[in-house]
Amino acid sequence: MILWIGAISQGLGYAFLALGVYLSFRVLNFPDLTVDGSLVTGAAVTGILLIKGVHPAFCILAAILAGGIAGSITGLIHTKFKINPLLASILTMTALYSINLHIMGRSNLPLLREKTIFSILLDLNLPVSKDILTLISFLILVLVVRFVIVWFLHTDLGLAFRATGDNPEMITAQGVNINSTKILGLMIANGLVALSGSLIAQYQGFADVGMGIGMLVAGIASLVIGETFSAKKNIGFIISGVIMGSILFRLLIALALKAGLNPLDLKLITAAFVLMALALPQIRKFIKLRMNPNRRKKLHTLAVSNKKND
Repeated sequence: MILWIGAISQGLGYAFLALGVYLSFRVLNFPDLTVDGSLVTGAAVTGILLIKGVHPAFCILAAILAGGIAGSITGLIHTKFKINPLLASILTMTALYSINLHIMGRSNLPLLREKTIFSILLDLNLPVSKDILTLISFLILVLVVRFVIVWFLHTDLGLAFRATGDNPEMITAQGVNINSTKILGLMIANGLVALSGSLIAQYQGFADVGMGIGMLVAGIASLVIGETFSAKKNIGFIISGVIMGSILFRLLIALALKAGLNPLDLKLITAAFVLMALALPQIRKFIKLRMNPNRRKKLHTLAVSNKKND
């Protein structure tokens, strides 16, 4: 039971990562690889401030700010120097590796003896176990962030933000500076990713320079799983689906480890889950086609007709 509660807690902790990936990849249509670096930045800033005795709440705010700065650097590189989005984010991600090492002063910061947001909650002596209390605190924070994101995306600025990814020519004709919205969007997205890094570092009890490796893949997996199982296509349902996708993704990993798979194969398992999630829509389309002989016949007739015309 503890394994599953822990997996759900991790899923909720990484839900902020998935939401950040959703904002950059889906809303802004910007392939942002800064994620692998900004998650560690959030953890590194939190870890070093906790060791210096700063209150955990201020550590989380500082982590969000640091992640936002990282996102703005990617945005500035792309918009001011007209560099490809993928390359711009790779440059920032690469630079963040050294920056994160400078922030921490070493490759790993143990936080088990430090006062974290979770240890403060435990000190309240509430009549629930540590695992349940952690789960509830993650859930409340995720729900609050979900509400804020949905509200923001329905404001005038949020609509401009969405239009920047959907139709940049149209929104530019309306007088909106898409460069500014891109930078703002990347700041928000990477701020969320850094928030995830901050909370996960406090939850796991350490910050490590390598903890961001493969996190973009995990975020995309959560995003794809959430979109696949999201029945309706409005913003609220999609964001809820992304959160559920993050939880389901962590439960699938926990199930794989519970089944006896080698932990060394974790990244391989992650890649397999992502491939399955990406291929699922095509598999469903293939099955639907196979189960509908009339549609298959029409497609065959159309193909024959096109061949004759050629």
